Amino acid sequence: MAITAIHPYLNFNGDCEEAFAHYAKVLGAKNTGIYRYGDAPPEPEGANSEPEGCGPMPPEFMDKVMNTELRVGELILMGSDCPPAFWKSGGENMTVSIQCDDPAEAERLFAGLMEGASTIQMPMGETFWARRFGMGIDRFGTPWMVNCNREG
Repeated sequence: MAITAIHPYLNFNGDCEEAFAHYAKVLGAKNTGIYRYGDAPPEPEGANSEPEGCGPMPPEFMDKVMNTELRVGELILMGSDCPPAFWKSGGENMTVSIQCDDPAEAERLFAGLMEGASTIQMPMGETFWARRFGMGIDRFGTPWMVNCNREG
């Protein structure tokens, strides 16, 4: 089976780093790293891997968390500071993140989940962190990310 994990993915309105430091302390978890929006390499001319409708990140957002994760045994809690164009309040700050080790399986999963989707925020494609990554909201309103890491 090519699916390797399904993880909760929490979105924050600028305080992800503080929240995850708190969660690490409370849960006795290890933070495996923080990647910031400013860490991303510049896009090649004409390319756009930003989520659709997101537009360029404001300069003050460059130090915000693009992705981080806590590990407690085999369990992983992931999170990021949500780009301003996507922030929603009132409990709508979670995404289901599927990790897999096969790019073809990532493509299949994303296509299936996004069949009839209301919004594809980032079409399946290669990124600087993943061989394949896609993000969208399915026709039932569930936000999904499908990720196939580079090292898999």
